[in-house]
Amino acid sequence: MAGMGTRDINRKIKSINSTMQITKAMELVSTAKLKKSRDRIDITRPYFETVTDTVRSIIETEKSIKNEYIDNREVKKSLYIVVTSDRGLCGGYNNNVLKAVTHDIGIKDAVIIVVGRKGTDFFTKTGMDIVKSHTGISEKPEYMHAIDISRIALNMYKDKEIDEIKFAFTRLRSTIVQEAELIKLLPVDVDKKVNQIDEPEEFVYVNYEPSPEMVLSYIIPKYVESTIYGGLIESAASEQAARRMSMENASDNAAELIDSLTLSFNQARQAAITQEITEIVGGAEALK
Repeated sequence: MAGMGTRDINRKIKSINSTMQITKAMELVSTAKLKKSRDRIDITRPYFETVTDTVRSIIETEKSIKNEYIDNREVKKSLYIVVTSDRGLCGGYNNNVLKAVTHDIGIKDAVIIVVGRKGTDFFTKTGMDIVKSHTGISEKPEYMHAIDISRIALNMYKDKEIDEIKFAFTRLRSTIVQEAELIKLLPVDVDKKVNQIDEPEEFVYVNYEPSPEMVLSYIIPKYVESTIYGGLIESAASEQAARRMSMENASDNAAELIDSLTLSFNQARQAAITQEITEIVGGAEALK
């Protein structure tokens, strides 16, 4: 803080103090929102996990099944559904998911359905073809938003405007760890690896009426909707966790800076007092 007087240092301390009060308030708000989002995750996760398990169970047991949602095509164009935030101040939350999508797209022909202003701004600047942009919902998504997104994606897939659908969101691993994930929604990945070494599950025959194909045609759109909704909820919680951590770090840095400035202020004041004493003593000596 060389060259700064006590008045300047004091003014800077007050300014940083005001900023720290804002970051602390934002940290508390994000903590409260994070708890609500985690409660929603706990409520919704069993539903879409059940739907996913049902889809995979049908596909694995009915190996000869034919369905437009599971038949692989030559990939000429891809659709990416990308979830970002509407606001900033959340560390690397947006950068991580955007980096994952950009890396995966590479030189492929792709179109985007994006959630959040940050993603919309990014893909607009990079010249990507945005099919639909949803803003104002990143912090509090509803199931109707997932239905709207999936309807657009499924119609494009059925009309063969696209050949695959990928979904990019951020999964909440813990309050301090959030991971960007990129998964393929359609065609549904069929993992036919069966572990025969460990305890095999007892085979249960299930009869699907009117047919497995018809059941899949009904349930896969629900699977897409529920997966997107689950990703929106996970992303909302991850955004709040990232913002809470970012604001906590900002508050800690502000406190350290205030400590450093206070030390500089005390040193500058002491130096001024010492100089005044020296001048007084020097003046007294001159009068003798």
